[in-house]
Amino acid sequence: MTDKSKASVVVLFSGGLDSSIAILMMLKQKIEVRALMFLTHFGCEISDRSSCSQNPYPIAEKFGFQVQLCHLGENFIDVVRNPRFGHGKNMNPCIDCRIMMLQEAKYVMEQTGAVAVVTGEVLGQRPLSQTRDRLNLVERESGLRGKLLRPLSARLLKPTIPESEGIIDRNLLESIAGRGRSRQMQLAEEFGLDDYPNPASGCLLTDPNYSRRLKDLFKHVPQVLPDDVNLLKVGRHFRFSPESKIVVGRNKSDNEAMLKYRNSTSVVLEAKDTGSPITLLIGEASEEAIIAAARATARYCDQKREESVRVTVTHPDREEVIEVAPADDSTLTEIML
Repeated sequence: MTDKSKASVVVLFSGGLDSSIAILMMLKQKIEVRALMFLTHFGCEISDRSSCSQNPYPIAEKFGFQVQLCHLGENFIDVVRNPRFGHGKNMNPCIDCRIMMLQEAKYVMEQTGAVAVVTGEVLGQRPLSQTRDRLNLVERESGLRGKLLRPLSARLLKPTIPESEGIIDRNLLESIAGRGRSRQMQLAEEFGLDDYPNPASGCLLTDPNYSRRLKDLFKHVPQVLPDDVNLLKVGRHFRFSPESKIVVGRNKSDNEAMLKYRNSTSVVLEAKDTGSPITLLIGEASEEAIIAAARATARYCDQKREESVRVTVTHPDREEVIEVAPADDSTLTEIML
C-alpha cells in the first residue's frame, strides 16, 4: 500500500447527494478534498436551492473540506451555442459541459498535486450522459484517462491509477448503478449527512421554455453577452421582428432585473403611475416597434381596460410620451417566445 497520508483529490461538487457522498467516501479514506463548485449563467447559482448548484458551505464546514467556486463564464456560452457533442432534448450540452468542467478540474489537480479528479456520477443514472460509453468518452476527452474516479460506481468500472497504486482503497468504494437512490440515502445516514436536496436539474438549459428563448437569441444576435443570457430568465419575451425584441416585466423583481441587464441602446417604456411593468425594446427601435412595445406595456399595466394609455418612452438620448391602445392578447400570443 502506498502512503496516502498526504494524498488529495479534486471533486466536482454540486451540493447534491451524489457528489456529497463522493466527498465523504474520500474523507473516510483520509484523502484530502478540494471541492470545485461550478457556476454558469444558466441557473447554477448557490443562492437558489432549486438550482443545479447548492450552497456548499454548510456541509463543507460540517465535514471539513475546502470549497472553490469556479464560474465557466463567457466561454461556456460559446459551448452552449455550438457544442461539439450536441444538445440533449433542449439546449443542454451535457457532454461538452462535463468535459469543460473536468478540464478545469484537471488544471487544479495538476497545480495542487492531487492524485485524481472525483465526481458523483453513477453508471446508468442518466441515460444520455452516464452510460458506460459516455463516461469513457468524457474521461478521454477531458485528458483524465486513469485519473477520473467515480466512487459511487467505481467497482463497476475499470480501476483508476490511484486505486491500482493503493492510494485509494477500491474495496471501500461502491458499485451503484441506475436511477435509484436507496444506497446513497443509506450512505448519507451512515455518514451523518442529513440535509441534502431532492434531485432536480436546476439547469435552465433543460427547460423547454427557456431553451426556446435561447434559440431565438442565438438566431438573431451574433455576439451574445452574459447580460443577454441573464435577461432570458425574467419577464415576458416577444419577438416583434428579426431586428427587434420586446421584454415586459411581470413583477417588481423582474422590473429591477431588466433595468440591471439592459444594454446601453435599449429603449425603456413605462406607463407611469398606473402600476406599470418595465418594458425593454431591444434591437432596432423603429416607429412600429416602439408602438408595439408601448401597446404591450399598456396591456400589462393597471389601465389595461382603458381605450388608451400614456406610455413614457425613454431612448438612450431623449424621452417622449405617446398614447396607445393596449395590445390584444391574441396579437401578443402570436409573437410570444
